[in-house]
Order: sequence, then structure tokens, then C-alpha cells
Amino acid sequence: MVVQQQASGRAPGAGRSGAGRPPSAGPTRSPAGLALVLGVPVALLALVVSMVATGAAVPGVLGDAGALVRWGLPVVRTAGDLAVSVVLGTLLLMAFALVPDTAAWRTAARLAAGAAVAWVLAAVVQPVLSFADIAGTPLTAPDLGSQIVYFLTEVTPGQVLLSAAVLAVLAGTVVCLGITSASGAGAAALLVAASLVPIALGSHGSAEGGHHTAVSGWWLHVLGVGAWAGGLVALAVVGPQLGDRLAVIARRYSALALGSFVLVVVSGLANGWVQVGATASGLVSPYGALLGVKTAATVALGAAGWAHRRHALAALDARGAGGRGGSVGSGTAGRATAQRPFWRLVTGEVVLMAAVIGVAVALVRTGPPASAAGDGPRTLAAQLTSDVVPPLPATLPRLLLQPAPDLLWLVAAGALVVAYAAGLQRLRARGDRWPVGRSIAWFAGCAVLAWVTSFGPQAYIDLLFSAHMVAHMTIMMVVPPLLVAGAPITLALRTLPKRRDGSRGPREWLTVLVHSRWARSITNPVVAAVLFAGSVIVFYFSPLFGLALSTHLGHELMEVHFLLTGYLFASAVIGVDPSEWKTPYALRLVLLLATMAFHAFFGVSLTTGNELLAADWFSRLGLGVDALADQRTGGGIAWGIGELPTLLLVVVLAVQWSRSDEKEQKRRDRAADRDGDAELAAYNAMLAARSGTGGSGAGRQEQ
Repeated sequence: MVVQQQASGRAPGAGRSGAGRPPSAGPTRSPAGLALVLGVPVALLALVVSMVATGAAVPGVLGDAGALVRWGLPVVRTAGDLAVSVVLGTLLLMAFALVPDTAAWRTAARLAAGAAVAWVLAAVVQPVLSFADIAGTPLTAPDLGSQIVYFLTEVTPGQVLLSAAVLAVLAGTVVCLGITSASGAGAAALLVAASLVPIALGSHGSAEGGHHTAVSGWWLHVLGVGAWAGGLVALAVVGPQLGDRLAVIARRYSALALGSFVLVVVSGLANGWVQVGATASGLVSPYGALLGVKTAATVALGAAGWAHRRHALAALDARGAGGRGGSVGSGTAGRATAQRPFWRLVTGEVVLMAAVIGVAVALVRTGPPASAAGDGPRTLAAQLTSDVVPPLPATLPRLLLQPAPDLLWLVAAGALVVAYAAGLQRLRARGDRWPVGRSIAWFAGCAVLAWVTSFGPQAYIDLLFSAHMVAHMTIMMVVPPLLVAGAPITLALRTLPKRRDGSRGPREWLTVLVHSRWARSITNPVVAAVLFAGSVIVFYFSPLFGLALSTHLGHELMEVHFLLTGYLFASAVIGVDPSEWKTPYALRLVLLLATMAFHAFFGVSLTTGNELLAADWFSRLGLGVDALADQRTGGGIAWGIGELPTLLLVVVLAVQWSRSDEKEQKRRDRAADRDGDAELAAYNAMLAARSGTGGSGAGRQEQ
């Protein structure tokens, strides 16, 4: 499933006449159209069968809103999940595979807009049905309207559904306005992904133990399904407009599908572990059995797709090569024959994916077994954090090894390792060398990032200020210099292939982002230093700190911000990747020393302060810990952890400065050897002209 590029070799205008095929070649019919027609009924059938088998269709004990609500809610959820998957997958295919302003692009844009309408309708209807289902109130109740308003504005589950509906309307409107560029498709895909966050925060089981894993896992799972299943639907729809370019676009989708499949499996298993656990009762419960069916179907789908797609894509490649050489088939009939195995595969995959989505909705309706949740949170700290409280006191071994997995960061760190290793493999395959120190720095940075976000201090980050400061300083001041020293942008530009058909691959997206106005502004060394130092004050001495402690979204955004600002500052000071800012080493040293002094002041102020930050949060935890004393300990940690990496940066900067001077002197010596020291002669002539003496005498004096 590795993306394979083809040389340009196309006639002028070929890329704008139907995704790179000759204008005279008519479109072929996609046999996968049948799968698109069958997808929705298959998903609904799988939903109905699963609900009946698990008893989810039985009226509730405390109240029943009627068959319309009992069956209508899961049907609406299924339709919404199918629609948002198609929207997201289509946008990603447009952003990373298709060529703008072609027949295939316009077809994909229409598909995304149509799916967005269905998604918005489902998002608007779902809050009404959800309230009726939760309250056991029939839709014919006389005061239903006022109850729904109260539910959406005053009750947390209702507020989540309302937020999701508003974001869906916003994202759907953007998609329906029309996407005309890869940048627009990428931005719209990010907006769609962001609109799914509220549902993730209120996802089933996220209030039990394993809160971070449940929330992050659900969000990642939905993104993976959207990219995988939705992208396949989009490929089936635009296939007739691709002609001989189908092989190229299919391979690009395959690269996306491989990563999506891994993400779906990993996030699904992690979520299943949180919901069911490892107990026998949980595994044999209706929920556990249905989860097993879904997992088996997903793995089988991925295995079949991998095995069959190898042969199907090979046939498409042979057709493309033969078509260009004139030896394999001819015209539309030959193309249709060569593409038939591929479309059979797509048909089966689309139908099976739709069935899996129906089973997934039935899982939500069924709910995890009661034994998986245990007796529920017993302490106030467990209720506030929606997670299991780790053992106290936080001894050094616990701060190093206590597990607190956050799937979002584990996936991110793993992706960074895999991407970098793939780049190194490409360099090695073509005989190029890469400094070992850079590789060691990068992998060490990824390892520290995984540790600090899923082990040790992360377990206590919302409970103890001292642990929070260990995590903060590690993410902001230890991880970024290691990642910067790995020179990831340089490696990417040396290994990622170029595209010549007008679409955007990873290399093109990286180039656009690096050279954007936004990137140029925030990579300004002074701006990076202000963000690095100033955001610490803004964060800790404002309500943002309390939001990061009490909400999952605030917690994740906090860590993303610390990592990015640390990376920007480290890149401005010791970065080896290409940059539009040629900052003098003297200015780099000044900025580094200034931030070092600032962090020292920040740490001292915490150590000597008498005011407790986020006092409302820490005073309610009931851990029996002196929060103010712990905050002072955190101030000392901020001072200590902040100063040591900064001193190391000073050493690295000094070495880089010295090497830069040596390189400049060698360059001047080589230039002098080539031109007979013309620079010195010009300088002597200038002195002679100013003094009014002969040029030769001045020259002898300088020599």
C-alpha cells in the first residue's frame, strides 16, 4: 500500500481533462455503484439483527418512548455515521489524491456536499430522539418542546449533542459551499474532524475508568473509519472519471487505507478493553460478543483488502502500462475488463464496511456490561477526573512507571517513529547517508514524548501540581530539542517523492505549510520566544489552567500547545531544518538567555508564593495533600528542569556558532584561492582611495 508516483510524461492539459487521461477516452461505468446502493440497507439490516440479538430493541424498564424512538434513534445514528464517514473520506481523497478542477474532483465535491446534507439532518434530529429515549417521553407528549430546550441547554448530555449539531451545521455548510482546492479540502477535513470532538467527549464509557483512552480512542476510531470506508466510497464514485489514472489514485488511497486500518484496529481494541475489560463475564456478555463480531469482521476486511488489492492493483498497473504501450486491450472495453477485479473488491469492501458500521451503532445502543464499570467512582477525585485515582503518595518509582495511557499521544509518537524510520529506509535503499546522531535524537524524543504523556507524571497530572510541572517542563523543554535535532523536515524533503500531476502528496503539503504566511510569522525567532515564555504566564495565571485540569479537551490542547511552542523555540535557536529566518547566532543566544531568566523567575515565584493556583480544583480533590506545599515543590521542579535543558541548548548553540565561523572562514579561503584574494584587494583599494595614497603602497601596508 505504498504510494507510487509516475513520471509526468503527459500532454499539455491532460491533467485537466478528466484526472489525467486523454480527452477522447470516455468514462467507464463503475460496477461498484451497486455496492453504494446496497450499503445503506445492509448497514440497517446489520443494525436490526444486532439489536435483536443483544436485546437492545427491548423497551426500557424505567420508561419507553415508543417504537418510533427506540428504533428511530439507532437508525438516525447509523445514517449519520455513514454520512460523516463519506464526507471525511471524500475530503481526504480530494486533499491527498485527486487533481483539482477535473471531472473526478467535481464529482467528489458533489458527493461530499450530498453526504454533508445527510449528516447535518441526522445531527439535528438526533438530540430530539436522544432526549425522548433518555426521558422515556413519547414524541407526542404535549410539553416535549420545553423539555427538549431544557435538556439541550442545562443538562450535560444535551449540551454535548447541541454542540455537535451546531458544529455539524457549520462544517456541513462549508462543504456544501463547494471545495475548489486541495487547501480547501484539507481545511474542511480538519473542521469535520473537530466537529466530532463533542461526541467523543460524551462517548459511551468515557465517564468510567480509562477516561483518556475512551475519549481519544473513540475520536481516533471515527477518523480512521471515515478515512478508510468513506475514502473507498469516494473512490467508487469518482472511478468512472479516472480512466487509466485509476491505478495511481487507487494506490494513493491504499496508502491512506493502510494507516486508517491500523488506527481503526488499535483504537477499537483499546476502547473494547476499556468497555469490557479482561473478565470472562464481560467477554461473554451481549456487548462483548457483538464487539467480537465487529473486531473479527474488521480484521478480516483488512486482511482481504490487503491480499486482494495487491492482485487487483497489479492488474490495474498492467493495464496502465499496456494501455500506454498499446499491448493490453484497447479503448473503453479493454479498460473495463482490466478494472473488473478491482471493482469486485471495492463492491465487497463497501458492503462489508456498511455492515460493520451498523454493528458499531448497535454496540452503542447495547451498552457495556455493568461489571466492566465496577462499582463506579467512589472518591471525589475519581468523580472529578472521571478516571481511576493512582496510588498515593506519588513516589519516584510511581512517577516513572505508573501507567496512564493516552491513546492519542501513543498513536502520535508511534506515527512519528514509523514515518522517520521509513525516511531512513528510503535513504539507505538509494545509498545516501544520514547522521546517526540525528536519528538517535529523534527516536529519543519520541520515546520521551510517549512516556511523559502515557506514564509516570501523566497519572498524577490532574491531581498534583508537582507532577503537572514535571509533565509540562518535559513536554516543553526536553522533547522539542530532541525532535528538532532530528531534522525531520530535511529528511522529509530528501525522501518524499514529488508529484507532477497537480495533486498534493505529503511532500507538497509539507512545502505549502512550511512556506505559508502563518508558518513564517510564528517561526520568527522573536515571536517564537514570546510564545514560548509568555504563554506560560497567560496559561497559569488565567482560567485556562483550571480548564486544562477539569476537562479532557483542555488537557489535550494544553499538551499540544506546550509541545508546539517548545518546538518552535528550539527550532529558532538550534534548528538545522531549512528556515526563511537567517537569525544571527548572537540574537539566538540573547533570546535563549532571556527565556532562561524568565523560567527561573517563574519557578522562583511559584516556590516562594503564597497563593494557590486553581485553588477551586485542588481544594475539592480530597487527597489529603498540602496543595500549596506541593505547588512550591512544583516551582522548584520548574526551575530545575527548565534550567538544565536550557544550559544544554547554550552548549549546542555555542558549538553550532563555532562550526559556522569555521565554515565561513573555509569558504573565504577557497574563494581567495580561486580569485587571487580579490576581496582583500578591493578592501585595500578602498583604504587607499580614502587616504589619497597609491594603491600599491596601501596594499603592501595591509599585506
